[in-house]
Amino acid sequence: MRRAGAHTTPLAMNAHYRGRSHLADQQFDIVVLGGGSAGYATAIRAKQLGFSAAVIEKDKLGGTCLHRGCVPTKALLHSAEIADVAREGSHYGVQSSVSGIDIAGVNAFRTNLVEGKFKGLQGLLKANGITVIEGEGRLVAPNAVQVGDDRITGTHIVLATGSYSRSLPGLEIEGRVITSEHALELQEVPKRVAVLGGGVIGVEFASVWRSFGAEVTIIEALPHLVPNEEESVSKQLERAFRKRGIDFKLGVRFQSVTQDASSVTVTLEDGTTVVADYLLVAVGRGPATQGLGFEEVGVEMDRGFVLTNERLATNVPGVYAVGDIVPGLQLAHRGYQQGIFLAEELAGLNPVVVEDVNIPKVTYCDPEIASVGLTEAKAVEKYGAENVTSYEYNLAGNAKSSILGTAGSVKAVRVNDGPVVGVHMIGARVGELVGEAQLIVNWEAYPEDVAPFVHGHPTQNETIGETMLKLAGKPLHAI
Repeated sequence: MRRAGAHTTPLAMNAHYRGRSHLADQQFDIVVLGGGSAGYATAIRAKQLGFSAAVIEKDKLGGTCLHRGCVPTKALLHSAEIADVAREGSHYGVQSSVSGIDIAGVNAFRTNLVEGKFKGLQGLLKANGITVIEGEGRLVAPNAVQVGDDRITGTHIVLATGSYSRSLPGLEIEGRVITSEHALELQEVPKRVAVLGGGVIGVEFASVWRSFGAEVTIIEALPHLVPNEEESVSKQLERAFRKRGIDFKLGVRFQSVTQDASSVTVTLEDGTTVVADYLLVAVGRGPATQGLGFEEVGVEMDRGFVLTNERLATNVPGVYAVGDIVPGLQLAHRGYQQGIFLAEELAGLNPVVVEDVNIPKVTYCDPEIASVGLTEAKAVEKYGAENVTSYEYNLAGNAKSSILGTAGSVKAVRVNDGPVVGVHMIGARVGELVGEAQLIVNWEAYPEDVAPFVHGHPTQNETIGETMLKLAGKPLHAI
């Protein structure tokens, strides 16, 4: 295996091609199929470690996250937050109001933001000397990807082809039945929207549309919104959404939908109907692996996902996978982490494996949700009820949260006489607190370890400090 400093070929020294004419039968140390978060992170870290690297991308560098997911949706959510703050200005002594939503202006803000980040990413890969190959690639051998007439070979092949918006069997995406990608491009603020799925994507779009003035109904087959989160967090979100006027139907399955030129009618299995301008299908994302040659080369798959060991190697020697096509959390930052991990693994650095459960998650609806580690139920399942203690600190006791006008909580779960194994938060801006929470969980810190450290006042960061103080047996503002 080659290591840093071992490369003398021109391709290892700042080559960056935007076309394919120069690339037929070229050899690289690492060939990455897919230029999304996981793919380009692999290439950047590999180049830093002295490997020559090529990224093959059929669309745009940055993938779903930059162009159709994380970044543009959070731009919409920020516009929505500004609208809400303006409506509530009088509460803070500021005479402000919202006369309307300029959706063209909102979309321009979103588009300009994405374009700026896209140009920055292009420059980043160029500065790192990474060869970018435009075109649709297909795995044709354990060491080769075909792009048009060109065969790109690598000592290591990394599959990073990302994901797509899924639907349900028999539910066609057409007309007024849309996915999140279509929702981003709407040139109007709908008056009524039905959202199929109460997970991250569903509640974020529901939050945006409600802030923009739409009537929103969420349909979720499971008993709670954001069902993968701590149950107390789900219940608090449901209360907050009711207060905001967002309707939801829980524990009932979708049955069928009909549509005409101006509306959709959704029928549920209990006979209930929901009439809306659009139906957003937000039932998760599937792996974008079909027709790319993976199975033909012998890569083991499961329902379209690429199976790997904990060190991201497939069953085919020399072939690896990262990002959304690997079973588990489909998060851009998980993709970054896996890309960095894999490059370091190939360089023989033996990087640390971070389990999915200990990767931070943030849902950017209003109120925000952030979590890392085990829920209380999972901790009890793993360690036994008699060995687990939790505490939930109410944001009402935090001065900065009161200034912001947010309700919510920070809940920590610990093993008795042992480490904190989970932190779960809901409230405005709590996504900014998850960094400290992930350090506590991943470093297996005891509450007693964290309690002596000072958290600035008044900040929301204090909520984590107060929670640790309580679990350490010396509460200050906690009851």
